[in-house]
Amino acid sequence: MLGAIIGDMVGSPFKFDVSIKQKDFGPLFTANSNYTDGTVLTLAMAAALLWMPKDAGVSTIRMEVIRSMREWGQRYMYAGYDGQFLTWLLEEPPMPYDGDGNDAAIRIAPAGWLYDTLERTREVARAATEITHNDPQGIKGAEAVATVIFLARTGHKKSVIRQYVAQQFGYDLSRTLDQIRETYFPKDSCQETVPEAITAFLEGQGFEDVIRGAISLGGTSDKLAGIAGSMAEAFYVIPNELREQAFKRMEDDMREVYQRFCKKKGNHV
Repeated sequence: MLGAIIGDMVGSPFKFDVSIKQKDFGPLFTANSNYTDGTVLTLAMAAALLWMPKDAGVSTIRMEVIRSMREWGQRYMYAGYDGQFLTWLLEEPPMPYDGDGNDAAIRIAPAGWLYDTLERTREVARAATEITHNDPQGIKGAEAVATVIFLARTGHKKSVIRQYVAQQFGYDLSRTLDQIRETYFPKDSCQETVPEAITAFLEGQGFEDVIRGAISLGGTSDKLAGIAGSMAEAFYVIPNELREQAFKRMEDDMREVYQRFCKKKGNHV
C-alpha cells in the first residue's frame, strides 16, 4: 500500500491543477508534498484488515472497517475529506451514502495484498467499500483496483490484466494517456478516475513513470496518483529514495501500521 501513499503525497500539491499536462513537472517530492485523506484512509483500511482472520465474514469486515475508518478519520480530522465522508465520520450511526467518489478506490489498496484468491479479494473489497460508497460505481471502482493489485502481485502480464479488467468491469482501457490528457479535467468519481489511473499503470515503464503519467493528466492528482501508485507497487520495485521521502512525511502511528502490514503480507520495508 506504500504505492498509494506515495502517489497521494506526490499528487497533493497538484490537486485540481489542470495546467500540468506533462510528465516532466520536476521532482516528485517537494516541500509541499504531504499526506491527505487518501493516506489516512488507506492506513485505516490496513489497520482494520490486519486484525481479522482471512476468512472473516462480510459483517465482521464491515464492522471492523467502520470502526477503524472512524477512529483514524477522527484522529486526522483535517486531512481533506469531502463533505459526505465528514458527515459519515461524525454521525450516529454511520450510514452509507450514495457515493461514487474516488476515495473509495485509493483506500482499498491493502485488500489487494492480503488474500489468497481473486474471488476473496473482490469480496473483501466490496464489503469494505459499501459501508460508505453504496453507489455501484464506487463499489466497482474499488473492486477493480483491488483486482489489478492482486493480478499484478501474482505475476500476471499487463496484457492479461488489461483484458480481464475491461471484460469484468466494462472500463474503456483502449485510450492512451496522450488521448486522455487532451480533454481530461478534474474528476471526483470512480468511473472518471479509476480507468484513467489503470491506464497510467498499464502504460507506465516503471514506478516513477506511472506516478508521473497519472499526475500529467491534470485531474484530482492525489487520488489519480494514489490509485495508480497502488497498482504500480504490485508490479514494480519502489525506489528507496521515494520510500524514504514517504516515511519522513508519515506520522509514528502511520509507520507502525505500515510495518505491521509488511510483516502480515510477508514483506519487509
